[in-house]
Amino acid sequence: MNVAGAEVLVTQIIERLADRMEPTVFCLDSVGKLGEELQAKGVPVIAFGRKPGLDWGIADQFARELRERRIEVLHAHQYTPFFYSALARMRGARSTRILMTEHGRHYPDVVSAKRRWINRLVLSRLADHSTACCAFSARALEQKDGFRNVEVLYNGIDASAHPARKPLQERQAIRNRLGLDPACVYITCIARFHPVKDHATLVRGFAILYREHPQTRLVLVGTGPDEAKLRSLVGELGITHAVEFWGVRRDISDILQACDIFSLTSVSEAASLTLLEAMANGCPVAITDVGGNGEHIKHGQHGMLSPRGDSTALAANFKQMVEDYPSAERMATAARERVVKEFRLSAAVDRYAALYEQLGNRT
Repeated sequence: MNVAGAEVLVTQIIERLADRMEPTVFCLDSVGKLGEELQAKGVPVIAFGRKPGLDWGIADQFARELRERRIEVLHAHQYTPFFYSALARMRGARSTRILMTEHGRHYPDVVSAKRRWINRLVLSRLADHSTACCAFSARALEQKDGFRNVEVLYNGIDASAHPARKPLQERQAIRNRLGLDPACVYITCIARFHPVKDHATLVRGFAILYREHPQTRLVLVGTGPDEAKLRSLVGELGITHAVEFWGVRRDISDILQACDIFSLTSVSEAASLTLLEAMANGCPVAITDVGGNGEHIKHGQHGMLSPRGDSTALAANFKQMVEDYPSAERMATAARERVVKEFRLSAAVDRYAALYEQLGNRT
């Protein structure tokens, strides 16, 4: 339960359904930051302290917790938590129904024939219902992992918590508060520094743009194992003075309002909540055309797409947006309208609530 998309969704579901269910959160490894916050609010958060490799001991402990806590419905987010949930069901938690939700996928997305065979014959049958946060993830779960009839249930955000693009004067006040230079054009990326996010392509693309537009700046929000490598790359490219590392932040909406472009250069992505937040804030987006990104952004209509790992194409998109910012703003307005209409948190939570009640025989 660290700060990431699926974990944030879990927290939002718990908050919005507080009067309709008694939640317990199970973590395979450790509690994490969001888990600690939930514990402070009285929500039980159980961490199993998983050992490296396949930890068979978790199954019995998990099954015992499910029985003793009389868990009716277990919502497993991602395949590995589902795998251990299925083992727990086989080890004695037979009355617990399982809802499996697939979020992102590994890249490269390679599934062994053995895993696919076991899923098809055994494990997938232990999922009483399966969902995925975008069509890309649903197809992968069916075609690569052998699941059947996976429902696409898009993630959503509360657009009311992310105001439409503020007038220039108000945005300038936010920029001043954040210490941004009013004469510069700011590109931001809000994502953990992890290989799947491929910040290296972003930094290289920005370096190409910077050589032609030295008034541009790059703000990187987040932390993670690749931070040292990124700082080294920034130095090698000679753009240290133009790239800022801001660490983990909670004022995401202000950052998106203050900056001129949001970028995400993942090699694999499902349904990025930060992308939806950027769209809701009316911040023009330039992202890679991977996974579910193309389901949220239509190129030239809601933002700009480029191939994974292609820093030159990314830089070209940046250049077009910087040089024709009114067009970028029009795309951002269309993206905001799409979020409000099609990617609402309330719709996602309502559907999950309906599934909980259906699986728990409460309907």
